[in-house]
Amino acid sequence: MKERLPERDVRVWAEMTEEEMEHLIKAVQTDPFLSLEKRRVKDRELLANIKAHMEELEALLSEMNANYEDGIYRFYHQSFKVYWLQHFTIRAAEALRKIAPSETGFCPYFQEILDMGASGKEFEMSHNRDWTTHTRPMVEAFLHAKYFLEVAVRYGRELDEPLDCLPYGWAALLSLYGIR
Repeated sequence: MKERLPERDVRVWAEMTEEEMEHLIKAVQTDPFLSLEKRRVKDRELLANIKAHMEELEALLSEMNANYEDGIYRFYHQSFKVYWLQHFTIRAAEALRKIAPSETGFCPYFQEILDMGASGKEFEMSHNRDWTTHTRPMVEAFLHAKYFLEVAVRYGRELDEPLDCLPYGWAALLSLYGIR
């Protein structure tokens, strides 16, 4: 018997515009022509890039860890200081771009999160009326950027060669660059 999609999922697909469907399909696809060997080359290049920039990555991660608790508190305290998280997010995105394997970029999901939450938006008093609409994307972008920086540092320390059996964090990092 053929498995059916839950009705909720069918409805979501049915209501998507063609542009939304194309965006979703592109977001979940890796290059079908990227052979296993080419992926391994990209994996090795990523790991080498991480190791070459390890000092910078570790320093930035240390800064993000030091500001993590305060930044999340500022969101819940409804303090304009939550906007400062964007500074760390932008720096993390720049560091992640530096270690990207050649001819790769961020996956569309992460890029969308960055676009929404690390745009350099400045606090305005009117944002207090709709606080989470303005600030939750900043927290989300910070957390995702911090996560990718953490796994880059972790696997840059732990791995000498990319693995065939992928730990979840390493697999996520490869997905970030569209090579898994």
